Amino acid sequence: MSSVPTVAQTAGPRAARSAARKSSRRAKVGGYDRRPRWLTYTVLGFAVFIGLAPLYYTIVIGSSDPISIAQDALPQFLPDSTLFHNFSLVIHSEAFSFWKAFANSVIISVVTSTSVVLFSTLAGFSFAKLRFRGRGALLVFVIATMAVPTQLGVVPMYILMTDLHWIGKLQAVIVPGLVTAFGVFWMTQYLEEALPYELIEAARMDGASMIRTFWSIALPAARPAAAMLALFTFVAQWVNFFWPSIVLSSENPTLPLTIRLLQANYFVDYSLVLAGVFLMTIPLLVLFLFTGRHLVAGIMAGAVKG
Repeated sequence: MSSVPTVAQTAGPRAARSAARKSSRRAKVGGYDRRPRWLTYTVLGFAVFIGLAPLYYTIVIGSSDPISIAQDALPQFLPDSTLFHNFSLVIHSEAFSFWKAFANSVIISVVTSTSVVLFSTLAGFSFAKLRFRGRGALLVFVIATMAVPTQLGVVPMYILMTDLHWIGKLQAVIVPGLVTAFGVFWMTQYLEEALPYELIEAARMDGASMIRTFWSIALPAARPAAAMLALFTFVAQWVNFFWPSIVLSSENPTLPLTIRLLQANYFVDYSLVLAGVFLMTIPLLVLFLFTGRHLVAGIMAGAVKG
């Protein structure tokens, strides 16, 4: 294939410019150098709008009052200082202790996400890099448990928690979520590709035990996927309502349960309810603000093979 300088020497400047345009077009079509068009930005903008619309509506309704909400579904277009007044009413509500619920949610989310990352990485390392009898069947069994609806285990789980005298206590929510089948599957798939056998063999030849090999080799290699799993688990536990509503009481609630207590009357003040919802969402927004880059890096690292 002739280069552009060669074309310029043999056919003149006009032919050289034409050859350069054709070469640039061939390089960009279907490649990573192709710049996004207006249609791409339109689709992305619409997706962002769909994602932010519920949050915007929550803020607007949380800035209103019951009378305005009864008169108009969208009483105003921009939030105002009433939102902070509603925040104060939620925080100082007599129906529950907001800060106790906040602390309970933090404890449950942090302990559960840490445990899921640790145990899932251990199990993923074992399934991905160790060879033992029944490995494939056991992994299939773990994955198959993901198809069992959570509601099927509620009655036996509640009976177990009653026998352990854990009803109304945080361990009734923490212990069942210490490890998840999704976490095991996620870390197994990631470590299968991200951790070469040569590193494990080199560590064993240097005299490292299996636990030492996991702690020094496998765990650092699994950091992107582990960070993503921790973030997803934290969010799932933070907004979890179903199981805590069964085993926890109004004296020892989590934040999602406090939202239910705000509307446990004949008249529902939606301004307070949605102010409480947004107040519960603020920690998640801050978390995503500081970990968004790591989340994208974890997604990309999990998507690249080899």
